[in-house]
Amino acid sequence: MSSNTLPQKDNPLLDFTDLPRFGEIQPAHVTPTLDVLLAAASTAVDRASAPETPATWSDIVEPVERATEPLSRAWGVIGHLNAVADTPELRAAYGENLPRVTEFWSSVGQNLALYEKYKAIAASTEFATLTAERKKILENALRDFRLSGAELPEDQKPRFAELQEQQAALSKAFSDHVLDATNAYAYLVSAEGDLAGLPDDVAEAAREAAQRDGKEGWKFTLHFPSYFPVMQYAENRAMREAMYRAYVTRASELGALYGNGKADWDNTANLADQLKLRREEAQMLGYQNFAEVSLAPKMAESPAQVVAFLEDLANRARPFAEQDWKELREFAATELGMAEMQPWDVAFAGERLRQKRYSFSENEVKQYFPEDAVLKGLFKVTETLFGVSIRRDQAATWHPDVRFFRVENKDGSLVAQFYLDLYAREGKRGGAWMDDARSRHKRTEGGVQTPVAYLTCNFSAPVGGKPACFTHDEVITLFHEFGHGLHHMLTRVDELGVSGINGVEWDAVELPSQFMENFCWEWDVLTDMSSHVETGATLPRDLFDKMLAAKNFQSGLGTLRQIVFSMFDMILHVDFDPAAQKNATDLAREINERFHVIPQAPFSRWPNTFSHIFAGGYAAGYYSYKWAEVLSADAYSAFEEAAKAASGSVLDAATGTRYRREILEVGGSRPAMESFKAFRGREPQIDALLRHSGMTAGAAH
Repeated sequence: MSSNTLPQKDNPLLDFTDLPRFGEIQPAHVTPTLDVLLAAASTAVDRASAPETPATWSDIVEPVERATEPLSRAWGVIGHLNAVADTPELRAAYGENLPRVTEFWSSVGQNLALYEKYKAIAASTEFATLTAERKKILENALRDFRLSGAELPEDQKPRFAELQEQQAALSKAFSDHVLDATNAYAYLVSAEGDLAGLPDDVAEAAREAAQRDGKEGWKFTLHFPSYFPVMQYAENRAMREAMYRAYVTRASELGALYGNGKADWDNTANLADQLKLRREEAQMLGYQNFAEVSLAPKMAESPAQVVAFLEDLANRARPFAEQDWKELREFAATELGMAEMQPWDVAFAGERLRQKRYSFSENEVKQYFPEDAVLKGLFKVTETLFGVSIRRDQAATWHPDVRFFRVENKDGSLVAQFYLDLYAREGKRGGAWMDDARSRHKRTEGGVQTPVAYLTCNFSAPVGGKPACFTHDEVITLFHEFGHGLHHMLTRVDELGVSGINGVEWDAVELPSQFMENFCWEWDVLTDMSSHVETGATLPRDLFDKMLAAKNFQSGLGTLRQIVFSMFDMILHVDFDPAAQKNATDLAREINERFHVIPQAPFSRWPNTFSHIFAGGYAAGYYSYKWAEVLSADAYSAFEEAAKAASGSVLDAATGTRYRREILEVGGSRPAMESFKAFRGREPQIDALLRHSGMTAGAAH
């Protein structure tokens, strides 16, 4: 039987009746699946592009969407598994098919006949009768056709398609190299005395990691839940130095020197090649640089506006950062005997200063946030504000640790579902993210397809028979990703192209995620989501007060760090010439010297692991974290105002209902600025962000 006639029941990736059949999906299914779905999608596009096909919504947009949605869903499942359950076989199958998928989408974007059909619909009498959502989909589609090269001369289109395929392959390789370099390194400790300062659960996790490898002692890795506590707590300075050097040289030419990899995992040439291809793409489209291409579908109007925004924020943060840095160096010299702090001392000295000044450690706080209590608190915030209920559900998963939940209306009707994959492990990409398993839309055969989300984090797994406990930073991360999930899941839009986060400007997409972080600093929220792992006691008020006092500890330094990343990304895509003698590391150092107060280690190669911009879609878009933080802080201040004026609590259901209606439910069906103004009654202001960050005149520091 040929792959094109493989029955759906024999191939779980071709079954779209319900949720993905995780557990049955094998790498061998990938290619046959794409044979079927690419053929069906190509046929639909050819039919829609044919001269005899009328230029109407039902003859053009609907059939193309109906044929490409299963392709997007199946490829999404494959990409998800590649990120969370990496194996050599799956990686090979994904890599082999990535060019085919990229080529298909490039061909659709460049299809001049199809573009003309979309333009004809927009110019027809039918356009006036379309819903606002459908009009927005058409406007977005016309813009995307232009950005995909549909208007290029036919003889240039093959080269443009080649650029897309090469960039997709380089992006995948970049991500693979970072994961491989992270997995390759291990620091083995044989003497218990070398663990001084480390929290018990971190040491226990390291002991279990060594045992899994059949080794004595303790194994530490560059995965964040193992690496960062070493930087923060380990008194063994040589250990901190060794792991720091390994961490900041991953996927670089220095990897082999510091024990984290092979020469062919070096991303230096990869990122330079990506920049060349992006520059060529921009020039072919008639833009001066790739940053202009990136900003075309975003809220920000120009690279100059973004640079001015970042410079303004940097100027406001700098005095606070200089004070932070002065205090840290003085403390390290007088209290820790470090006449000169090294880069591997900064987090350690910072944690010691925090403990001295506020009399608590992050590890002490962590004991109050076992996983189940945190989830209960997160769900209660969501249920109170947005009028839904969340409960456990059943579904096949890709790993035994993954849990599955359903979101319901008060009447019990299904709103959405989500997978929760919280722990770091081998074969799982680092970081935290939300992705869509499927999006909400009205089915042609009737009924509505409910949305399903993947929520992925990399926290420490349970060890020693105790539940997993999260640092307060990890609690914030979980709320952040759940905010993305709510944006995807609570949409009421029935048109696929603008439902949930689809069609939302990239620099506004972080608004709902960063908005949710604010609740992690509210006493009435934390009392409902804290339960000491041993005693069951809720977080003591005096410890919360210390946390609140420490909330903006080194926020000046933290802001400048984000500005260095954002400015590096923007300048890299505006006027950086990858063909010149200077490389990305040199530029990173220059930007750091200009905007930061902490010097960069001469051996640091952090651009080589900057996956956001080289493997994650944030190219010339990293600024959006800070941009959206202005929006989210201002949106949250509406809840603070409601607490003062009426309910006494930020968990104000009336404000939550309005936020759900004007921000979450509308998805990408209208410009983000319109949604913000509909909720807030005015344009966003930066004041709330500066106040929340403790960077206002006279702020306690």
